[in-house]
Amino acid sequence: MTGERRVVITGLGLATPIGIGADAYWEALLSRRCGVAAIRAFDASALPCRIAAELPEFSLGDTIPKAYRKAAKVMSRDTQIAVVCAYHAVRDAGLVTSCMIGRGEAPGPPNLDPARFGANIGAGLVCADLPELAAALNTAVDERGKFSHDLWGSVGMGNLTPLWLLKFLPNMLACHVTIVHDAQANSNTITCGEASSHLAIGEAYRTIARGSADVCICGGAESKVNPMALTRPLLYGRLSTKGNDDPSRACRPFAADAPGTVASEGGGLVILEALDRAKARGARIYGELVGFGASTNTTSWSAPDPTGAPVALAVNHALRDARLTAQNIDLMVAFGSGVDAFDACEAAGWKTVMGDRMAQSHAVAVKGAIGVNGAGSGAIDFATGVLSLHHQTVPPSLNTESAATCTGLRFAPKDPLDARIDTVASVAYSLVGSQVAALVVRRYRE
Repeated sequence: MTGERRVVITGLGLATPIGIGADAYWEALLSRRCGVAAIRAFDASALPCRIAAELPEFSLGDTIPKAYRKAAKVMSRDTQIAVVCAYHAVRDAGLVTSCMIGRGEAPGPPNLDPARFGANIGAGLVCADLPELAAALNTAVDERGKFSHDLWGSVGMGNLTPLWLLKFLPNMLACHVTIVHDAQANSNTITCGEASSHLAIGEAYRTIARGSADVCICGGAESKVNPMALTRPLLYGRLSTKGNDDPSRACRPFAADAPGTVASEGGGLVILEALDRAKARGARIYGELVGFGASTNTTSWSAPDPTGAPVALAVNHALRDARLTAQNIDLMVAFGSGVDAFDACEAAGWKTVMGDRMAQSHAVAVKGAIGVNGAGSGAIDFATGVLSLHHQTVPPSLNTESAATCTGLRFAPKDPLDARIDTVASVAYSLVGSQVAALVVRRYRE
């Protein structure tokens, strides 16, 4: 473990296609609910993939103080998701922040020092709001019906709101979360694709362990349900185009016949806290974060290493940081994107790390139910492992019936499984880029 201070998890805030809030998500996961369906956000009829996993309806106003609601106009969908996750995480942890006081949900003063409250949030390359952008672009068309750069500079740009660009900067997720909850300590934004959440949580862990903060809100959020966000994975051939008529079976992690992944939206923010502070305020402790590791795939920026070496390296780094070995791992939280080459790489990495322990450890993979939402994916995975540890239960992994034969990973495909879980390892990697990160959580002991 790095540093002298122990770091524990005291709050979970989730926004997923199968439920918003940790309790709602966990119940949906146990009941094998699937969030993949026909796209509602826009007309996808011309696309080869017309399905995605979208969030249930939510009210942003229910998660911010009334005085801050005007700021919603400059929040992208990604930022809104992060703000919703932050509210649920803070509430779940029993923290009293300026947001909770402003909403009348808790009397003041705050029960934490804002100057010791930090944030590390993973974000994606936030996609522009196409209807808003298209309306402005339409005013920059010349008499021949062609786009004119001159008209765009003189007329078109003037039809965008003055603060338009602020909606789409990746650091706006952390910006709004820290303002809403008055988190004044270290704040950082990480943009490393699907590895972002794990890297953000790992950095927050280091921040608290070395004494630079007492509490951190960390994780990630992103929406991939946007025509611009769907373009790249479609061009790469990574989205499932055969599941339009059967969305619930479209994403099949680690399956021999995996047709590709499903785009999603959502994310998760967790509260990490110094153990001494959590104990002093009588907080509920989900588990202790004891290890963080990261690595890079140096063979390619766009294709996985078939040997699984980067995955194995990240997990082994995290285990070494935790002063544990593979023999201690009871549950593997697999990323399992449903993209066959990446799943094969990950499975090879787990086999390298686990060896004979693979046959005794359990595994869980949730992308069959919720798809892949970029920077938010890892935080949901991490929270799944923490909840499994807390409830001593391995939740079902949708669409993994044939995965054990292909990979050796022992999923619970149909029913929740009661299990003794002491240590959980979770891994995440970017589908474009080369980052890999791993986290290890243990059951809290005095």
